[in-house]
Amino acid sequence: MARYRLEAGPIPLHHQVYLDLRSMLDAGAWREGDRLPPERELAGRYGCSLITVRHALGELAREGRIERTRGRGTYVLRQRIDHDFAGTLSFAEQMQRHGLNARTRVVTARVEPAGEAVAQALELDVFRPTIYLERLRMADDEPLILEQVHLSADRFPGLLEHDLEHSSLYGLLAERYQTQVTRIAEAIEPVVLRTREARLLKRSPRTPALLVEGTAFAQDGGPVEFARSYVAGDRTRYFVERGFARSNRPIASREPITAASPDRRVAASR
Repeated sequence: MARYRLEAGPIPLHHQVYLDLRSMLDAGAWREGDRLPPERELAGRYGCSLITVRHALGELAREGRIERTRGRGTYVLRQRIDHDFAGTLSFAEQMQRHGLNARTRVVTARVEPAGEAVAQALELDVFRPTIYLERLRMADDEPLILEQVHLSADRFPGLLEHDLEHSSLYGLLAERYQTQVTRIAEAIEPVVLRTREARLLKRSPRTPALLVEGTAFAQDGGPVEFARSYVAGDRTRYFVERGFARSNRPIASREPITAASPDRRVAASR
């Protein structure tokens, strides 16, 4: 007899199974490395077909919550930590939402001359002094993000004298230097970790990761910080929420664009 009642209606049966399994994973019914019950046992629990259970497990596998291995069964993976790419929460606040303890460790803190890329981003002359700060952002002592930050040493004298492990960098800029970061322009791309970055993040070399590179700007519109961050791709993922407005303009033509109709090709690209 089924121990969970599936209901006929607008929500497909496989999605009802998926939602129940996901809620149990979120509640800690199964931990990382645990093996889920066999598919036939799950089908008996829900009173549904094997196909329905497999479809639900497939959704969880696509989300990275479980791993299905032929001949071995289905195992729970470590839950990935979601970051809102457009959000305003600090790293510590986001970790707190996931029930994790956030910690920062300074790896490197020094003054060094600006290279061409840094000078261009910060609108400095090449070889002008910059503060180079390298920090590991950790959750429950697991390194998740390696930050490599450059700031103008002339604009922020004495910054390295402050506690950069227990203080917010942007908070220090605002409180000590009256510089409020109001805008950040960033690009994100997949990379593989080089030996040094992998060692600091406690991953194997050439492990997939995300590289977030960007410039932060102050209230006066000038650049404040140039940063590169390596994000452990096996544990962290970014998401973006955006509005959407569909255009109601009629489509002029649905005819295929061919080499014989150059005017339509130009119009369609506008």
